[in-house]
Amino acid sequence: MSTLDNQINQEQLTPTQRSQIKRVPQRGNYERQLIYEILDEGLICHVGFVVDNQPFVIPTAYGRVEDKLYIHGSPASRMLRSLLTGIQVCVTVTLLDGLVLARSAFHHSMNYRSVVIFGTATLVQDADEKLEALRAFTEHIVPERWAEVRPPNRQELQGTLVLSLPITEASAKVRTGPPRDDEEDYSLPVWAGVLPLQVVPGDAIADPRLHKEITLPDYVQNYTRLVEGRE
Repeated sequence: MSTLDNQINQEQLTPTQRSQIKRVPQRGNYERQLIYEILDEGLICHVGFVVDNQPFVIPTAYGRVEDKLYIHGSPASRMLRSLLTGIQVCVTVTLLDGLVLARSAFHHSMNYRSVVIFGTATLVQDADEKLEALRAFTEHIVPERWAEVRPPNRQELQGTLVLSLPITEASAKVRTGPPRDDEEDYSLPVWAGVLPLQVVPGDAIADPRLHKEITLPDYVQNYTRLVEGRE
């Protein structure tokens, strides 16, 4: 069994020099399941890479299938064309769970869950894997949507690049709980605590050209980004 296969089969990833959490290491976590949960709840990732000594960080949508993260876009995309050359990439996803209001300005913070992935992206050439990746993009953003919409045709598939990044060198970092003030500040007459934040959808707005007999699907009516079992 190869080193990569061993890494994929592990419940906990082995920290590397790049993925090891150095600042507040007690918040670090390398459990594969937690990393997957954070990725599955997020919507946008930021892709960091360097071309000719110029750093770029590009936000984009993504999808996950098992141990692979997929990104996609136009063949004209500078980001995708650059990643195809085999350069190193750093992908981050952050979920903001709350504002932590302390009694002192210094100890204000945020509750969050984040993932950082390092590696090299590769072009998805297999037709079945490419279609599955595109399905994963759609289902990641709006579950149950793929079965209802028209799938990509041959021209659309040819006009779309899909890249795969293995989730083998990655770490999660999480902060939870109340503010942590200096002991002498707990007596200050200042409100302190956590202001929770969530992604909450508003009322759906129908396309003006939507046929009147088409009703709002349940998966839109009841849309949520909250993972089942998590408050």
